[in-house]
Amino acid sequence: MDIIIRNTGETPIYDQITRQVKTLILTGVLGEGEALPSMRALARDLRISVITTKRAYEELEREGFITTVPGKGCFVAPRNLELVRENALRQVEEHLQRAVEAAKLGGIAAAEVRETLDILCKEE
Repeated sequence: MDIIIRNTGETPIYDQITRQVKTLILTGVLGEGEALPSMRALARDLRISVITTKRAYEELEREGFITTVPGKGCFVAPRNLELVRENALRQVEEHLQRAVEAAKLGGIAAAEVRETLDILCKEE
């Protein structure tokens, strides 16, 4: 499992891990039932604290992306289509928020932004 940690920026390490594992799951790189590295192994590979990997795994489990089997480890949870849709919607909202901010800075009217979005969303 390839996870890249950046020590620069404001994103906490556990959040970087959580986001990257979610992406691996949502894109199918990590399949349903696939085992994740142990918290200790991941911490060792990334050269970070076990507490940090524990927090990331707890967050992933809380959000329904992984399940923990006592004595066996952590595994990719069965895909919940509603969870996948909700996560995608959240990402779209984040991107749209950045687009709106850029439009405001550039003096672009909301109507132009909507028109651009309509053009981009048009099916061919």
